[in-house]
Amino acid sequence: MLMPNWMDPEFLLNWLGDWALWGTAAVVFIECGLLFPILPGDSLLFAVGLFIALGTIGVPLWVACVVLTVAAFAGNVSGYYIGRALGTTLFRNPDAKFLKPKYIEQTNAFFVKYGPRALVLARFVPIVRTFITVTAGAGRMDPKKFFLWTGVGAVLWGTGVTLLGHALGRVKFIHEHLESALILLVLISVIPMIVEYVLARRRERNASSVGEGEVRV
Repeated sequence: MLMPNWMDPEFLLNWLGDWALWGTAAVVFIECGLLFPILPGDSLLFAVGLFIALGTIGVPLWVACVVLTVAAFAGNVSGYYIGRALGTTLFRNPDAKFLKPKYIEQTNAFFVKYGPRALVLARFVPIVRTFITVTAGAGRMDPKKFFLWTGVGAVLWGTGVTLLGHALGRVKFIHEHLESALILLVLISVIPMIVEYVLARRRERNASSVGEGEVRV
């Protein structure tokens, strides 16, 4: 694949061998909770499901789904409490490699626009999924509400993407063209955002129409 080895899910899973599932869980936890956004979370989940379907990873599918969903949830909880403890003080250097102020600004705007749903939608948006929980913690979001929405997101992402990889894992074309499949996965992952954007624009147009009607009356 046209990326460094540490970003290539197929290379990583082969390199991890018998520890593939646990290595993937560690990557998911780090990406979701320890402020390190440049990791192949989506593609690793998909590849784990695919490798289980092929028998390369010898664990039951349900075990993988549980482990990866728990890792995603635990990572977000970690990020939330980092945000509560430190706020956004880590995001001050505009030249920082990973903790750029613009990341927290973009995530804040994302959160303001979508509210608690952002915790679900952000799962499918690289970088944003890493910092959304820090923003929630820094903003003192109610823990019960946070746990609920981040749990929903963890299931949809951790289990959903893994199941998708498993479902397509026995398709010969997918296995032989894994790079293309992963690119397709990235495109699929932004569909929830596209749908939400279209719905938001429709709501804005409806609100404008209602406002104009009231003025005319």
